[in-house]
Amino acid sequence: MTTNLSARCMWMRGGTSKGGYFLKDDLPADVATRDAFLLGVMGSPDPVQIDGMGAADPLTSKVAVVSKSAREGVDVDYLFLQVFVDQPIVTDAQNCGNILAGVGPFAIERGLVTPTGDETRVVIFMENTGQVAVATVQTPAGKVSYAGEARIDGVPGSHAPVPLEFRDTAGSSCGALLPSGNTVDVVNGVAVTLIDNGMPCVVMKAADVGITGYEDRDWLDANTELKAKIEAIRLAVGERMNLGDVKEKSVPKMMLVAPPKHGGAVTVRSFIPHRAHATIGVLGAVSVATACLLEGSPAAEIAQIPDGARKTLSVEHPTGEMTCVLECDDKGDVKTAALLRTARKLMDGIVYG
Repeated sequence: MTTNLSARCMWMRGGTSKGGYFLKDDLPADVATRDAFLLGVMGSPDPVQIDGMGAADPLTSKVAVVSKSAREGVDVDYLFLQVFVDQPIVTDAQNCGNILAGVGPFAIERGLVTPTGDETRVVIFMENTGQVAVATVQTPAGKVSYAGEARIDGVPGSHAPVPLEFRDTAGSSCGALLPSGNTVDVVNGVAVTLIDNGMPCVVMKAADVGITGYEDRDWLDANTELKAKIEAIRLAVGERMNLGDVKEKSVPKMMLVAPPKHGGAVTVRSFIPHRAHATIGVLGAVSVATACLLEGSPAAEIAQIPDGARKTLSVEHPTGEMTCVLECDDKGDVKTAALLRTARKLMDGIVYG
């Protein structure tokens, strides 16, 4: 889809995702025109996105739209857009915590936020879900630094740390942490937890859908019977999760959990939603970690949970792990969640749609 439009753009890796970062004012104001342009930028719809910047994977076909915020106590507003690879769809139905990792550096690079010292805290309003996150960006000598010793699984090498703190994420898209009102629902004979602590997810035991939960991504993607089974569950819970008909939506994500194998809290295989994830999304990890704390849930039955109000949960995934730090109140409910991410600027220039 070619539009003959162009726009200033910074291409960045954020966490384990990659995509285009735009100032809102640099994109067409009309949503239909904007979406057509972004489809052209990515080269969608095409399984290999040969005619665009996308890299034939949902993780590399993402967009951040950033603007100066008028909200009290907030620096910038961030709208996440998922550009489908093989369908002509651009959706804002979900958030993305990985792309979020690049928003703070981008906002400073574009002059929306003034550095405050060796570290700069950027308060970000996530438009998709109405929640706030705080990113801490390394800014020695008043400039963003991407070099450092922080490592995250799924990304080679080391980079500057970008800690992300999430506030009030419960019910971000579904209106409640447990939109059905239940810790456990049985759907098509499978016990599941319908949960939204930043990302709408359906959490179930891998064993309950006939796998171990330790399979690799290629095996999972090739298992059409498994994918049909979990897609049937996904379609059945859309209304219960206050998401409506989810047939053409990128949420909820499907999370298949198993006991940890490498000293973590839980092992997960994530579908996003029709392809197996090489890792796990940031907010998906928060939702899974939270499900592990719900007594009687499928995840709680197999997870290894540390004691104390401040719980560090390592969520194991196909290429490593993601550590979630959850702060709980006196009732055991999660108050805040924090994760370590990194980001890197890849290109700054003009992109054509």
